[in-house]
Amino acid sequence: MARGFESKSVADQQEAAMSPRPAGDKSTDPQRRSLELARTDVVHRLEGATSVAHREMLQRALADLDERLRRLETARPQE
Repeated sequence: MARGFESKSVADQQEAAMSPRPAGDKSTDPQRRSLELARTDVVHRLEGATSVAHREMLQRALADLDERLRRLETARPQE
């Protein structure tokens, strides 16, 4: 069952990546997109982490990515 759910998530991500976005959409920013993809990867790996040390490392990485996304958002002029 977990494998099927995982495949569905991947299919949804691929479909979202292929769909056209409006010109002013924030998700077209390559730096933001890269951070969002990295965050998705870390969240996925965190769900499967069993080692306490590994979970802590992933949680720190997630916090860093969230902070970088927040800074990127505040650095952009509001449209």
